[in-house]
Amino acid sequence: MQHGAEFAVDVSDQLVGVFANPGLLLGIPLALAGAVFMSLGAQYQHRGVEKVERITGVEGTTGLSGTQLKALLTRPSWIIGTLMLGLAIVCQLSAIAVAPLIVVQPLGAVALVITTLLNARISGHTPTRRSVIAIVACIGGIFLFVGLAALYAVEREISDQDLFMILTILLLVIIVFGACWLILRHRMRAMFYVTGAGILYGFVATLAKAIISRIQAQNFDWLTFVCLIALLAAGAVGAYFVQTAYSSGPPDLVIAGLTVIDPIVAVLIGALVLGEADAAPLWVLIMFGVAGAIAVWGVFGLARYHPQVLSESQELRIKRGSSGPSTGSGPSTGSGPSTSSGTQPESAPSAGSGTELPDQ
Repeated sequence: MQHGAEFAVDVSDQLVGVFANPGLLLGIPLALAGAVFMSLGAQYQHRGVEKVERITGVEGTTGLSGTQLKALLTRPSWIIGTLMLGLAIVCQLSAIAVAPLIVVQPLGAVALVITTLLNARISGHTPTRRSVIAIVACIGGIFLFVGLAALYAVEREISDQDLFMILTILLLVIIVFGACWLILRHRMRAMFYVTGAGILYGFVATLAKAIISRIQAQNFDWLTFVCLIALLAAGAVGAYFVQTAYSSGPPDLVIAGLTVIDPIVAVLIGALVLGEADAAPLWVLIMFGVAGAIAVWGVFGLARYHPQVLSESQELRIKRGSSGPSTGSGPSTGSGPSTSSGTQPESAPSAGSGTELPDQ
């Protein structure tokens, strides 16, 4: 009983600290606004990629070509989406400038809910029970993480040693994903690109936090400049992966991966390298792991049971749920027709039966 009372007092003290922190009170609304712009931008960019694929007659599932990338610059829908994503980045950078990274970064998961509703209305693919469960797992896991992080996250000065560690890990990550893309890109599908983009964007958020902190401290030295170059490089590779993922899967699957993998990577860096979770007790660290596992399970569940993925027979390299007999309408990879477990999909609306965005 005494331990329970001490726990309640500890949580109460932490809550009081949260509401007394103006940085958190400003950073959280900014992060939520960024999530709204992210969801709208993703939908419009996805529309632009689909349009370019129809015009060129070439699918970009193995990587968009240079011609397709140039064509994207002429699509109004893609440009509008890019501008909205730019606003999302501004909101996100403003949020991490005033609040701990491990608090505001995961709030981008709100974009998943908005994107799912938008995509269901536009594409006509109504979310099934299993896909809704997966989405709830993504959102629930991330918000459990944020709730705990808001109570126990602390900020400290980012040292040169911290930045060297982050840059070294980022270099290894880019080398690994670059090698996988060069060797295996003809076998990769949406989850590879989503995972790669999410990991890279986690480093982008961390480097942005470090650069902003050093500028605020009037410490823009050569190492800060190197961080800026690394941020731009990781952001460019991540953006390419995102555009390719749009051609391989629905936008809410892409957003699900980004809004779960991105913050998990950023939080791991913030906790393990930057020491933002040093004040958290052991049970909170365990709950961090549980919340992250739930969210990741939700992403893979969405990849298995998303109605648009099943309808279009995307050849994802993971075992999917029951999808009925193959229609042969999806891209062939030589693996033969998919097998059926004998159970019909929970819903099978025809593609394009919903509301359409302007054909831009």
